[in-house]
Amino acid sequence: MSEMSVPGGVQGGAASPDPRRWLILAVIGTAQLMIILDITVMNIALPSAQHALHFSNVDRQWVVTAYSLTFGSLLLFFGRVADLVGRKVTFLAGAAGFAVASAVGGASVNFAMLVTARACQGAFGAVLAPSALSLLTTTFTDPKERGRAFGAFGAIAAGGTAVGLLLGGVLTEYLSWRWCLYINLFFAAFAIVGGSMLLRRQPSLTGARLDVPGVLAVSAGMFCLTYGFSNAATHSWAASSTVAFLAAGVVLLVVFAIWQARAAHPLLPPRVVLDRNRGGAYLSILIVGAGIFGIFLFLTYYMQVTLHYTPVITGFAFLPMAVCIGIASNVSTIVLLPRLGPKPIIPAGLVLAAGGMVWLTNIGLNSSYAADILPPLLIAGVGFGFMFSAAINTGTYGVMPSDAGVASASVNTGQQLGGSIGTALLNTIAASATTRYLAANISPRTLVHGRPTAQLVQMSLVHGYITAFWTSAAIFAAGAAICGALLRPGPLFPRGAPAGRQAVAGSDRIATVRSEQI
Repeated sequence: MSEMSVPGGVQGGAASPDPRRWLILAVIGTAQLMIILDITVMNIALPSAQHALHFSNVDRQWVVTAYSLTFGSLLLFFGRVADLVGRKVTFLAGAAGFAVASAVGGASVNFAMLVTARACQGAFGAVLAPSALSLLTTTFTDPKERGRAFGAFGAIAAGGTAVGLLLGGVLTEYLSWRWCLYINLFFAAFAIVGGSMLLRRQPSLTGARLDVPGVLAVSAGMFCLTYGFSNAATHSWAASSTVAFLAAGVVLLVVFAIWQARAAHPLLPPRVVLDRNRGGAYLSILIVGAGIFGIFLFLTYYMQVTLHYTPVITGFAFLPMAVCIGIASNVSTIVLLPRLGPKPIIPAGLVLAAGGMVWLTNIGLNSSYAADILPPLLIAGVGFGFMFSAAINTGTYGVMPSDAGVASASVNTGQQLGGSIGTALLNTIAASATTRYLAANISPRTLVHGRPTAQLVQMSLVHGYITAFWTSAAIFAAGAAICGALLRPGPLFPRGAPAGRQAVAGSDRIATVRSEQI
């Protein structure tokens, strides 16, 4: 019996739905929200944590990098572990471990303790994230219900980052930076209790083995790439350490890809990524992960440094975008995806995101939130909502139950790798543009005691932000063209397909009915 048929049994060749599936969605969504929040919630808390624990500006980056290094490098490994030992086991283990690491991080007495806790958070997040998404994939098999479930999940995946900025500002300003970590205990407790009561343990796969060479190659490759991009963001692209790590990462991932075509039990079966729709979905998530950084980082700096918004007000400023993401996510997967398929929806979402970024290039030293910031945020929010939920749904649709965990990990890996690329690329571009503008506009009138005036400095920073927004727009536009060419036309769900048609009874040797065709 396949894992997809476990919740409700098999009736007439299709998996009957679990009567508790909507409660399961609430549990899964809470776990996913905890993971997404932790990507941004600590960014707001960093200055306070740095002041309390007395670490340097150079060390500050490691509070964020330690999380991304372990999270990104272990996703595919733990995605396959979830397939092998059962998703309930890995879901509960990931939630419990994340809670413990968060508690230790909140109680940190020095920098080393905080960074170690953040690294452990990333590792347990890599256990939890693919388990959560694969549970969603195997719980909701009816196309209509799957659309509603993935609409909610996509809203969390895309909008949780903005909510994290608000939550981080509120907790830091009114409680303590430590509560940006302690807050995870409440989310984890709900996920653990709910998961223990609602999830049913799936049998482990018989005859399947862990691809150890594949694990070593992809984990080391992802580690090198993530570290290389982080190093480029804080040092330079020409630094020997940056070049060495990026080159090693590329070589290791090429070796991994070659090995997967030959391995008896591949960690990432080629059938998962060679499907045009799934490949296009993974690529679109990577592209958005790279471009969305331009909104959250640079717009946050712009509102706080240039417009002098408080962290809480800055967080509230992003809320309308989060609302648009939630609405568009549900419209995308419930209304549009069953009728149109992913080919028009994902590129359209990327085009809208590009339009929002182009609008943001109109900002200045005295811009108005209502006229210059809110409208592009709303447009970009609709775009992100359209593409995120459609891409996540498409990236996990049609996979065999034995591949659900690693397919889910591929979604998260694309988002994580895209974020690392965007951080390094856009940081470098913005910094270079700021420096060039400052050098080009220095004159005796713009110097006070040998230093540039505050107004010139602010103008230089804004020029850097605008350059980053233009780059993000170009990334989204290019992604729309590439993904539009790659995705297949037509509805994702075959018309008249019975509930659970994509559920496959049996082993990896049984191909899915239609969605595995290229």
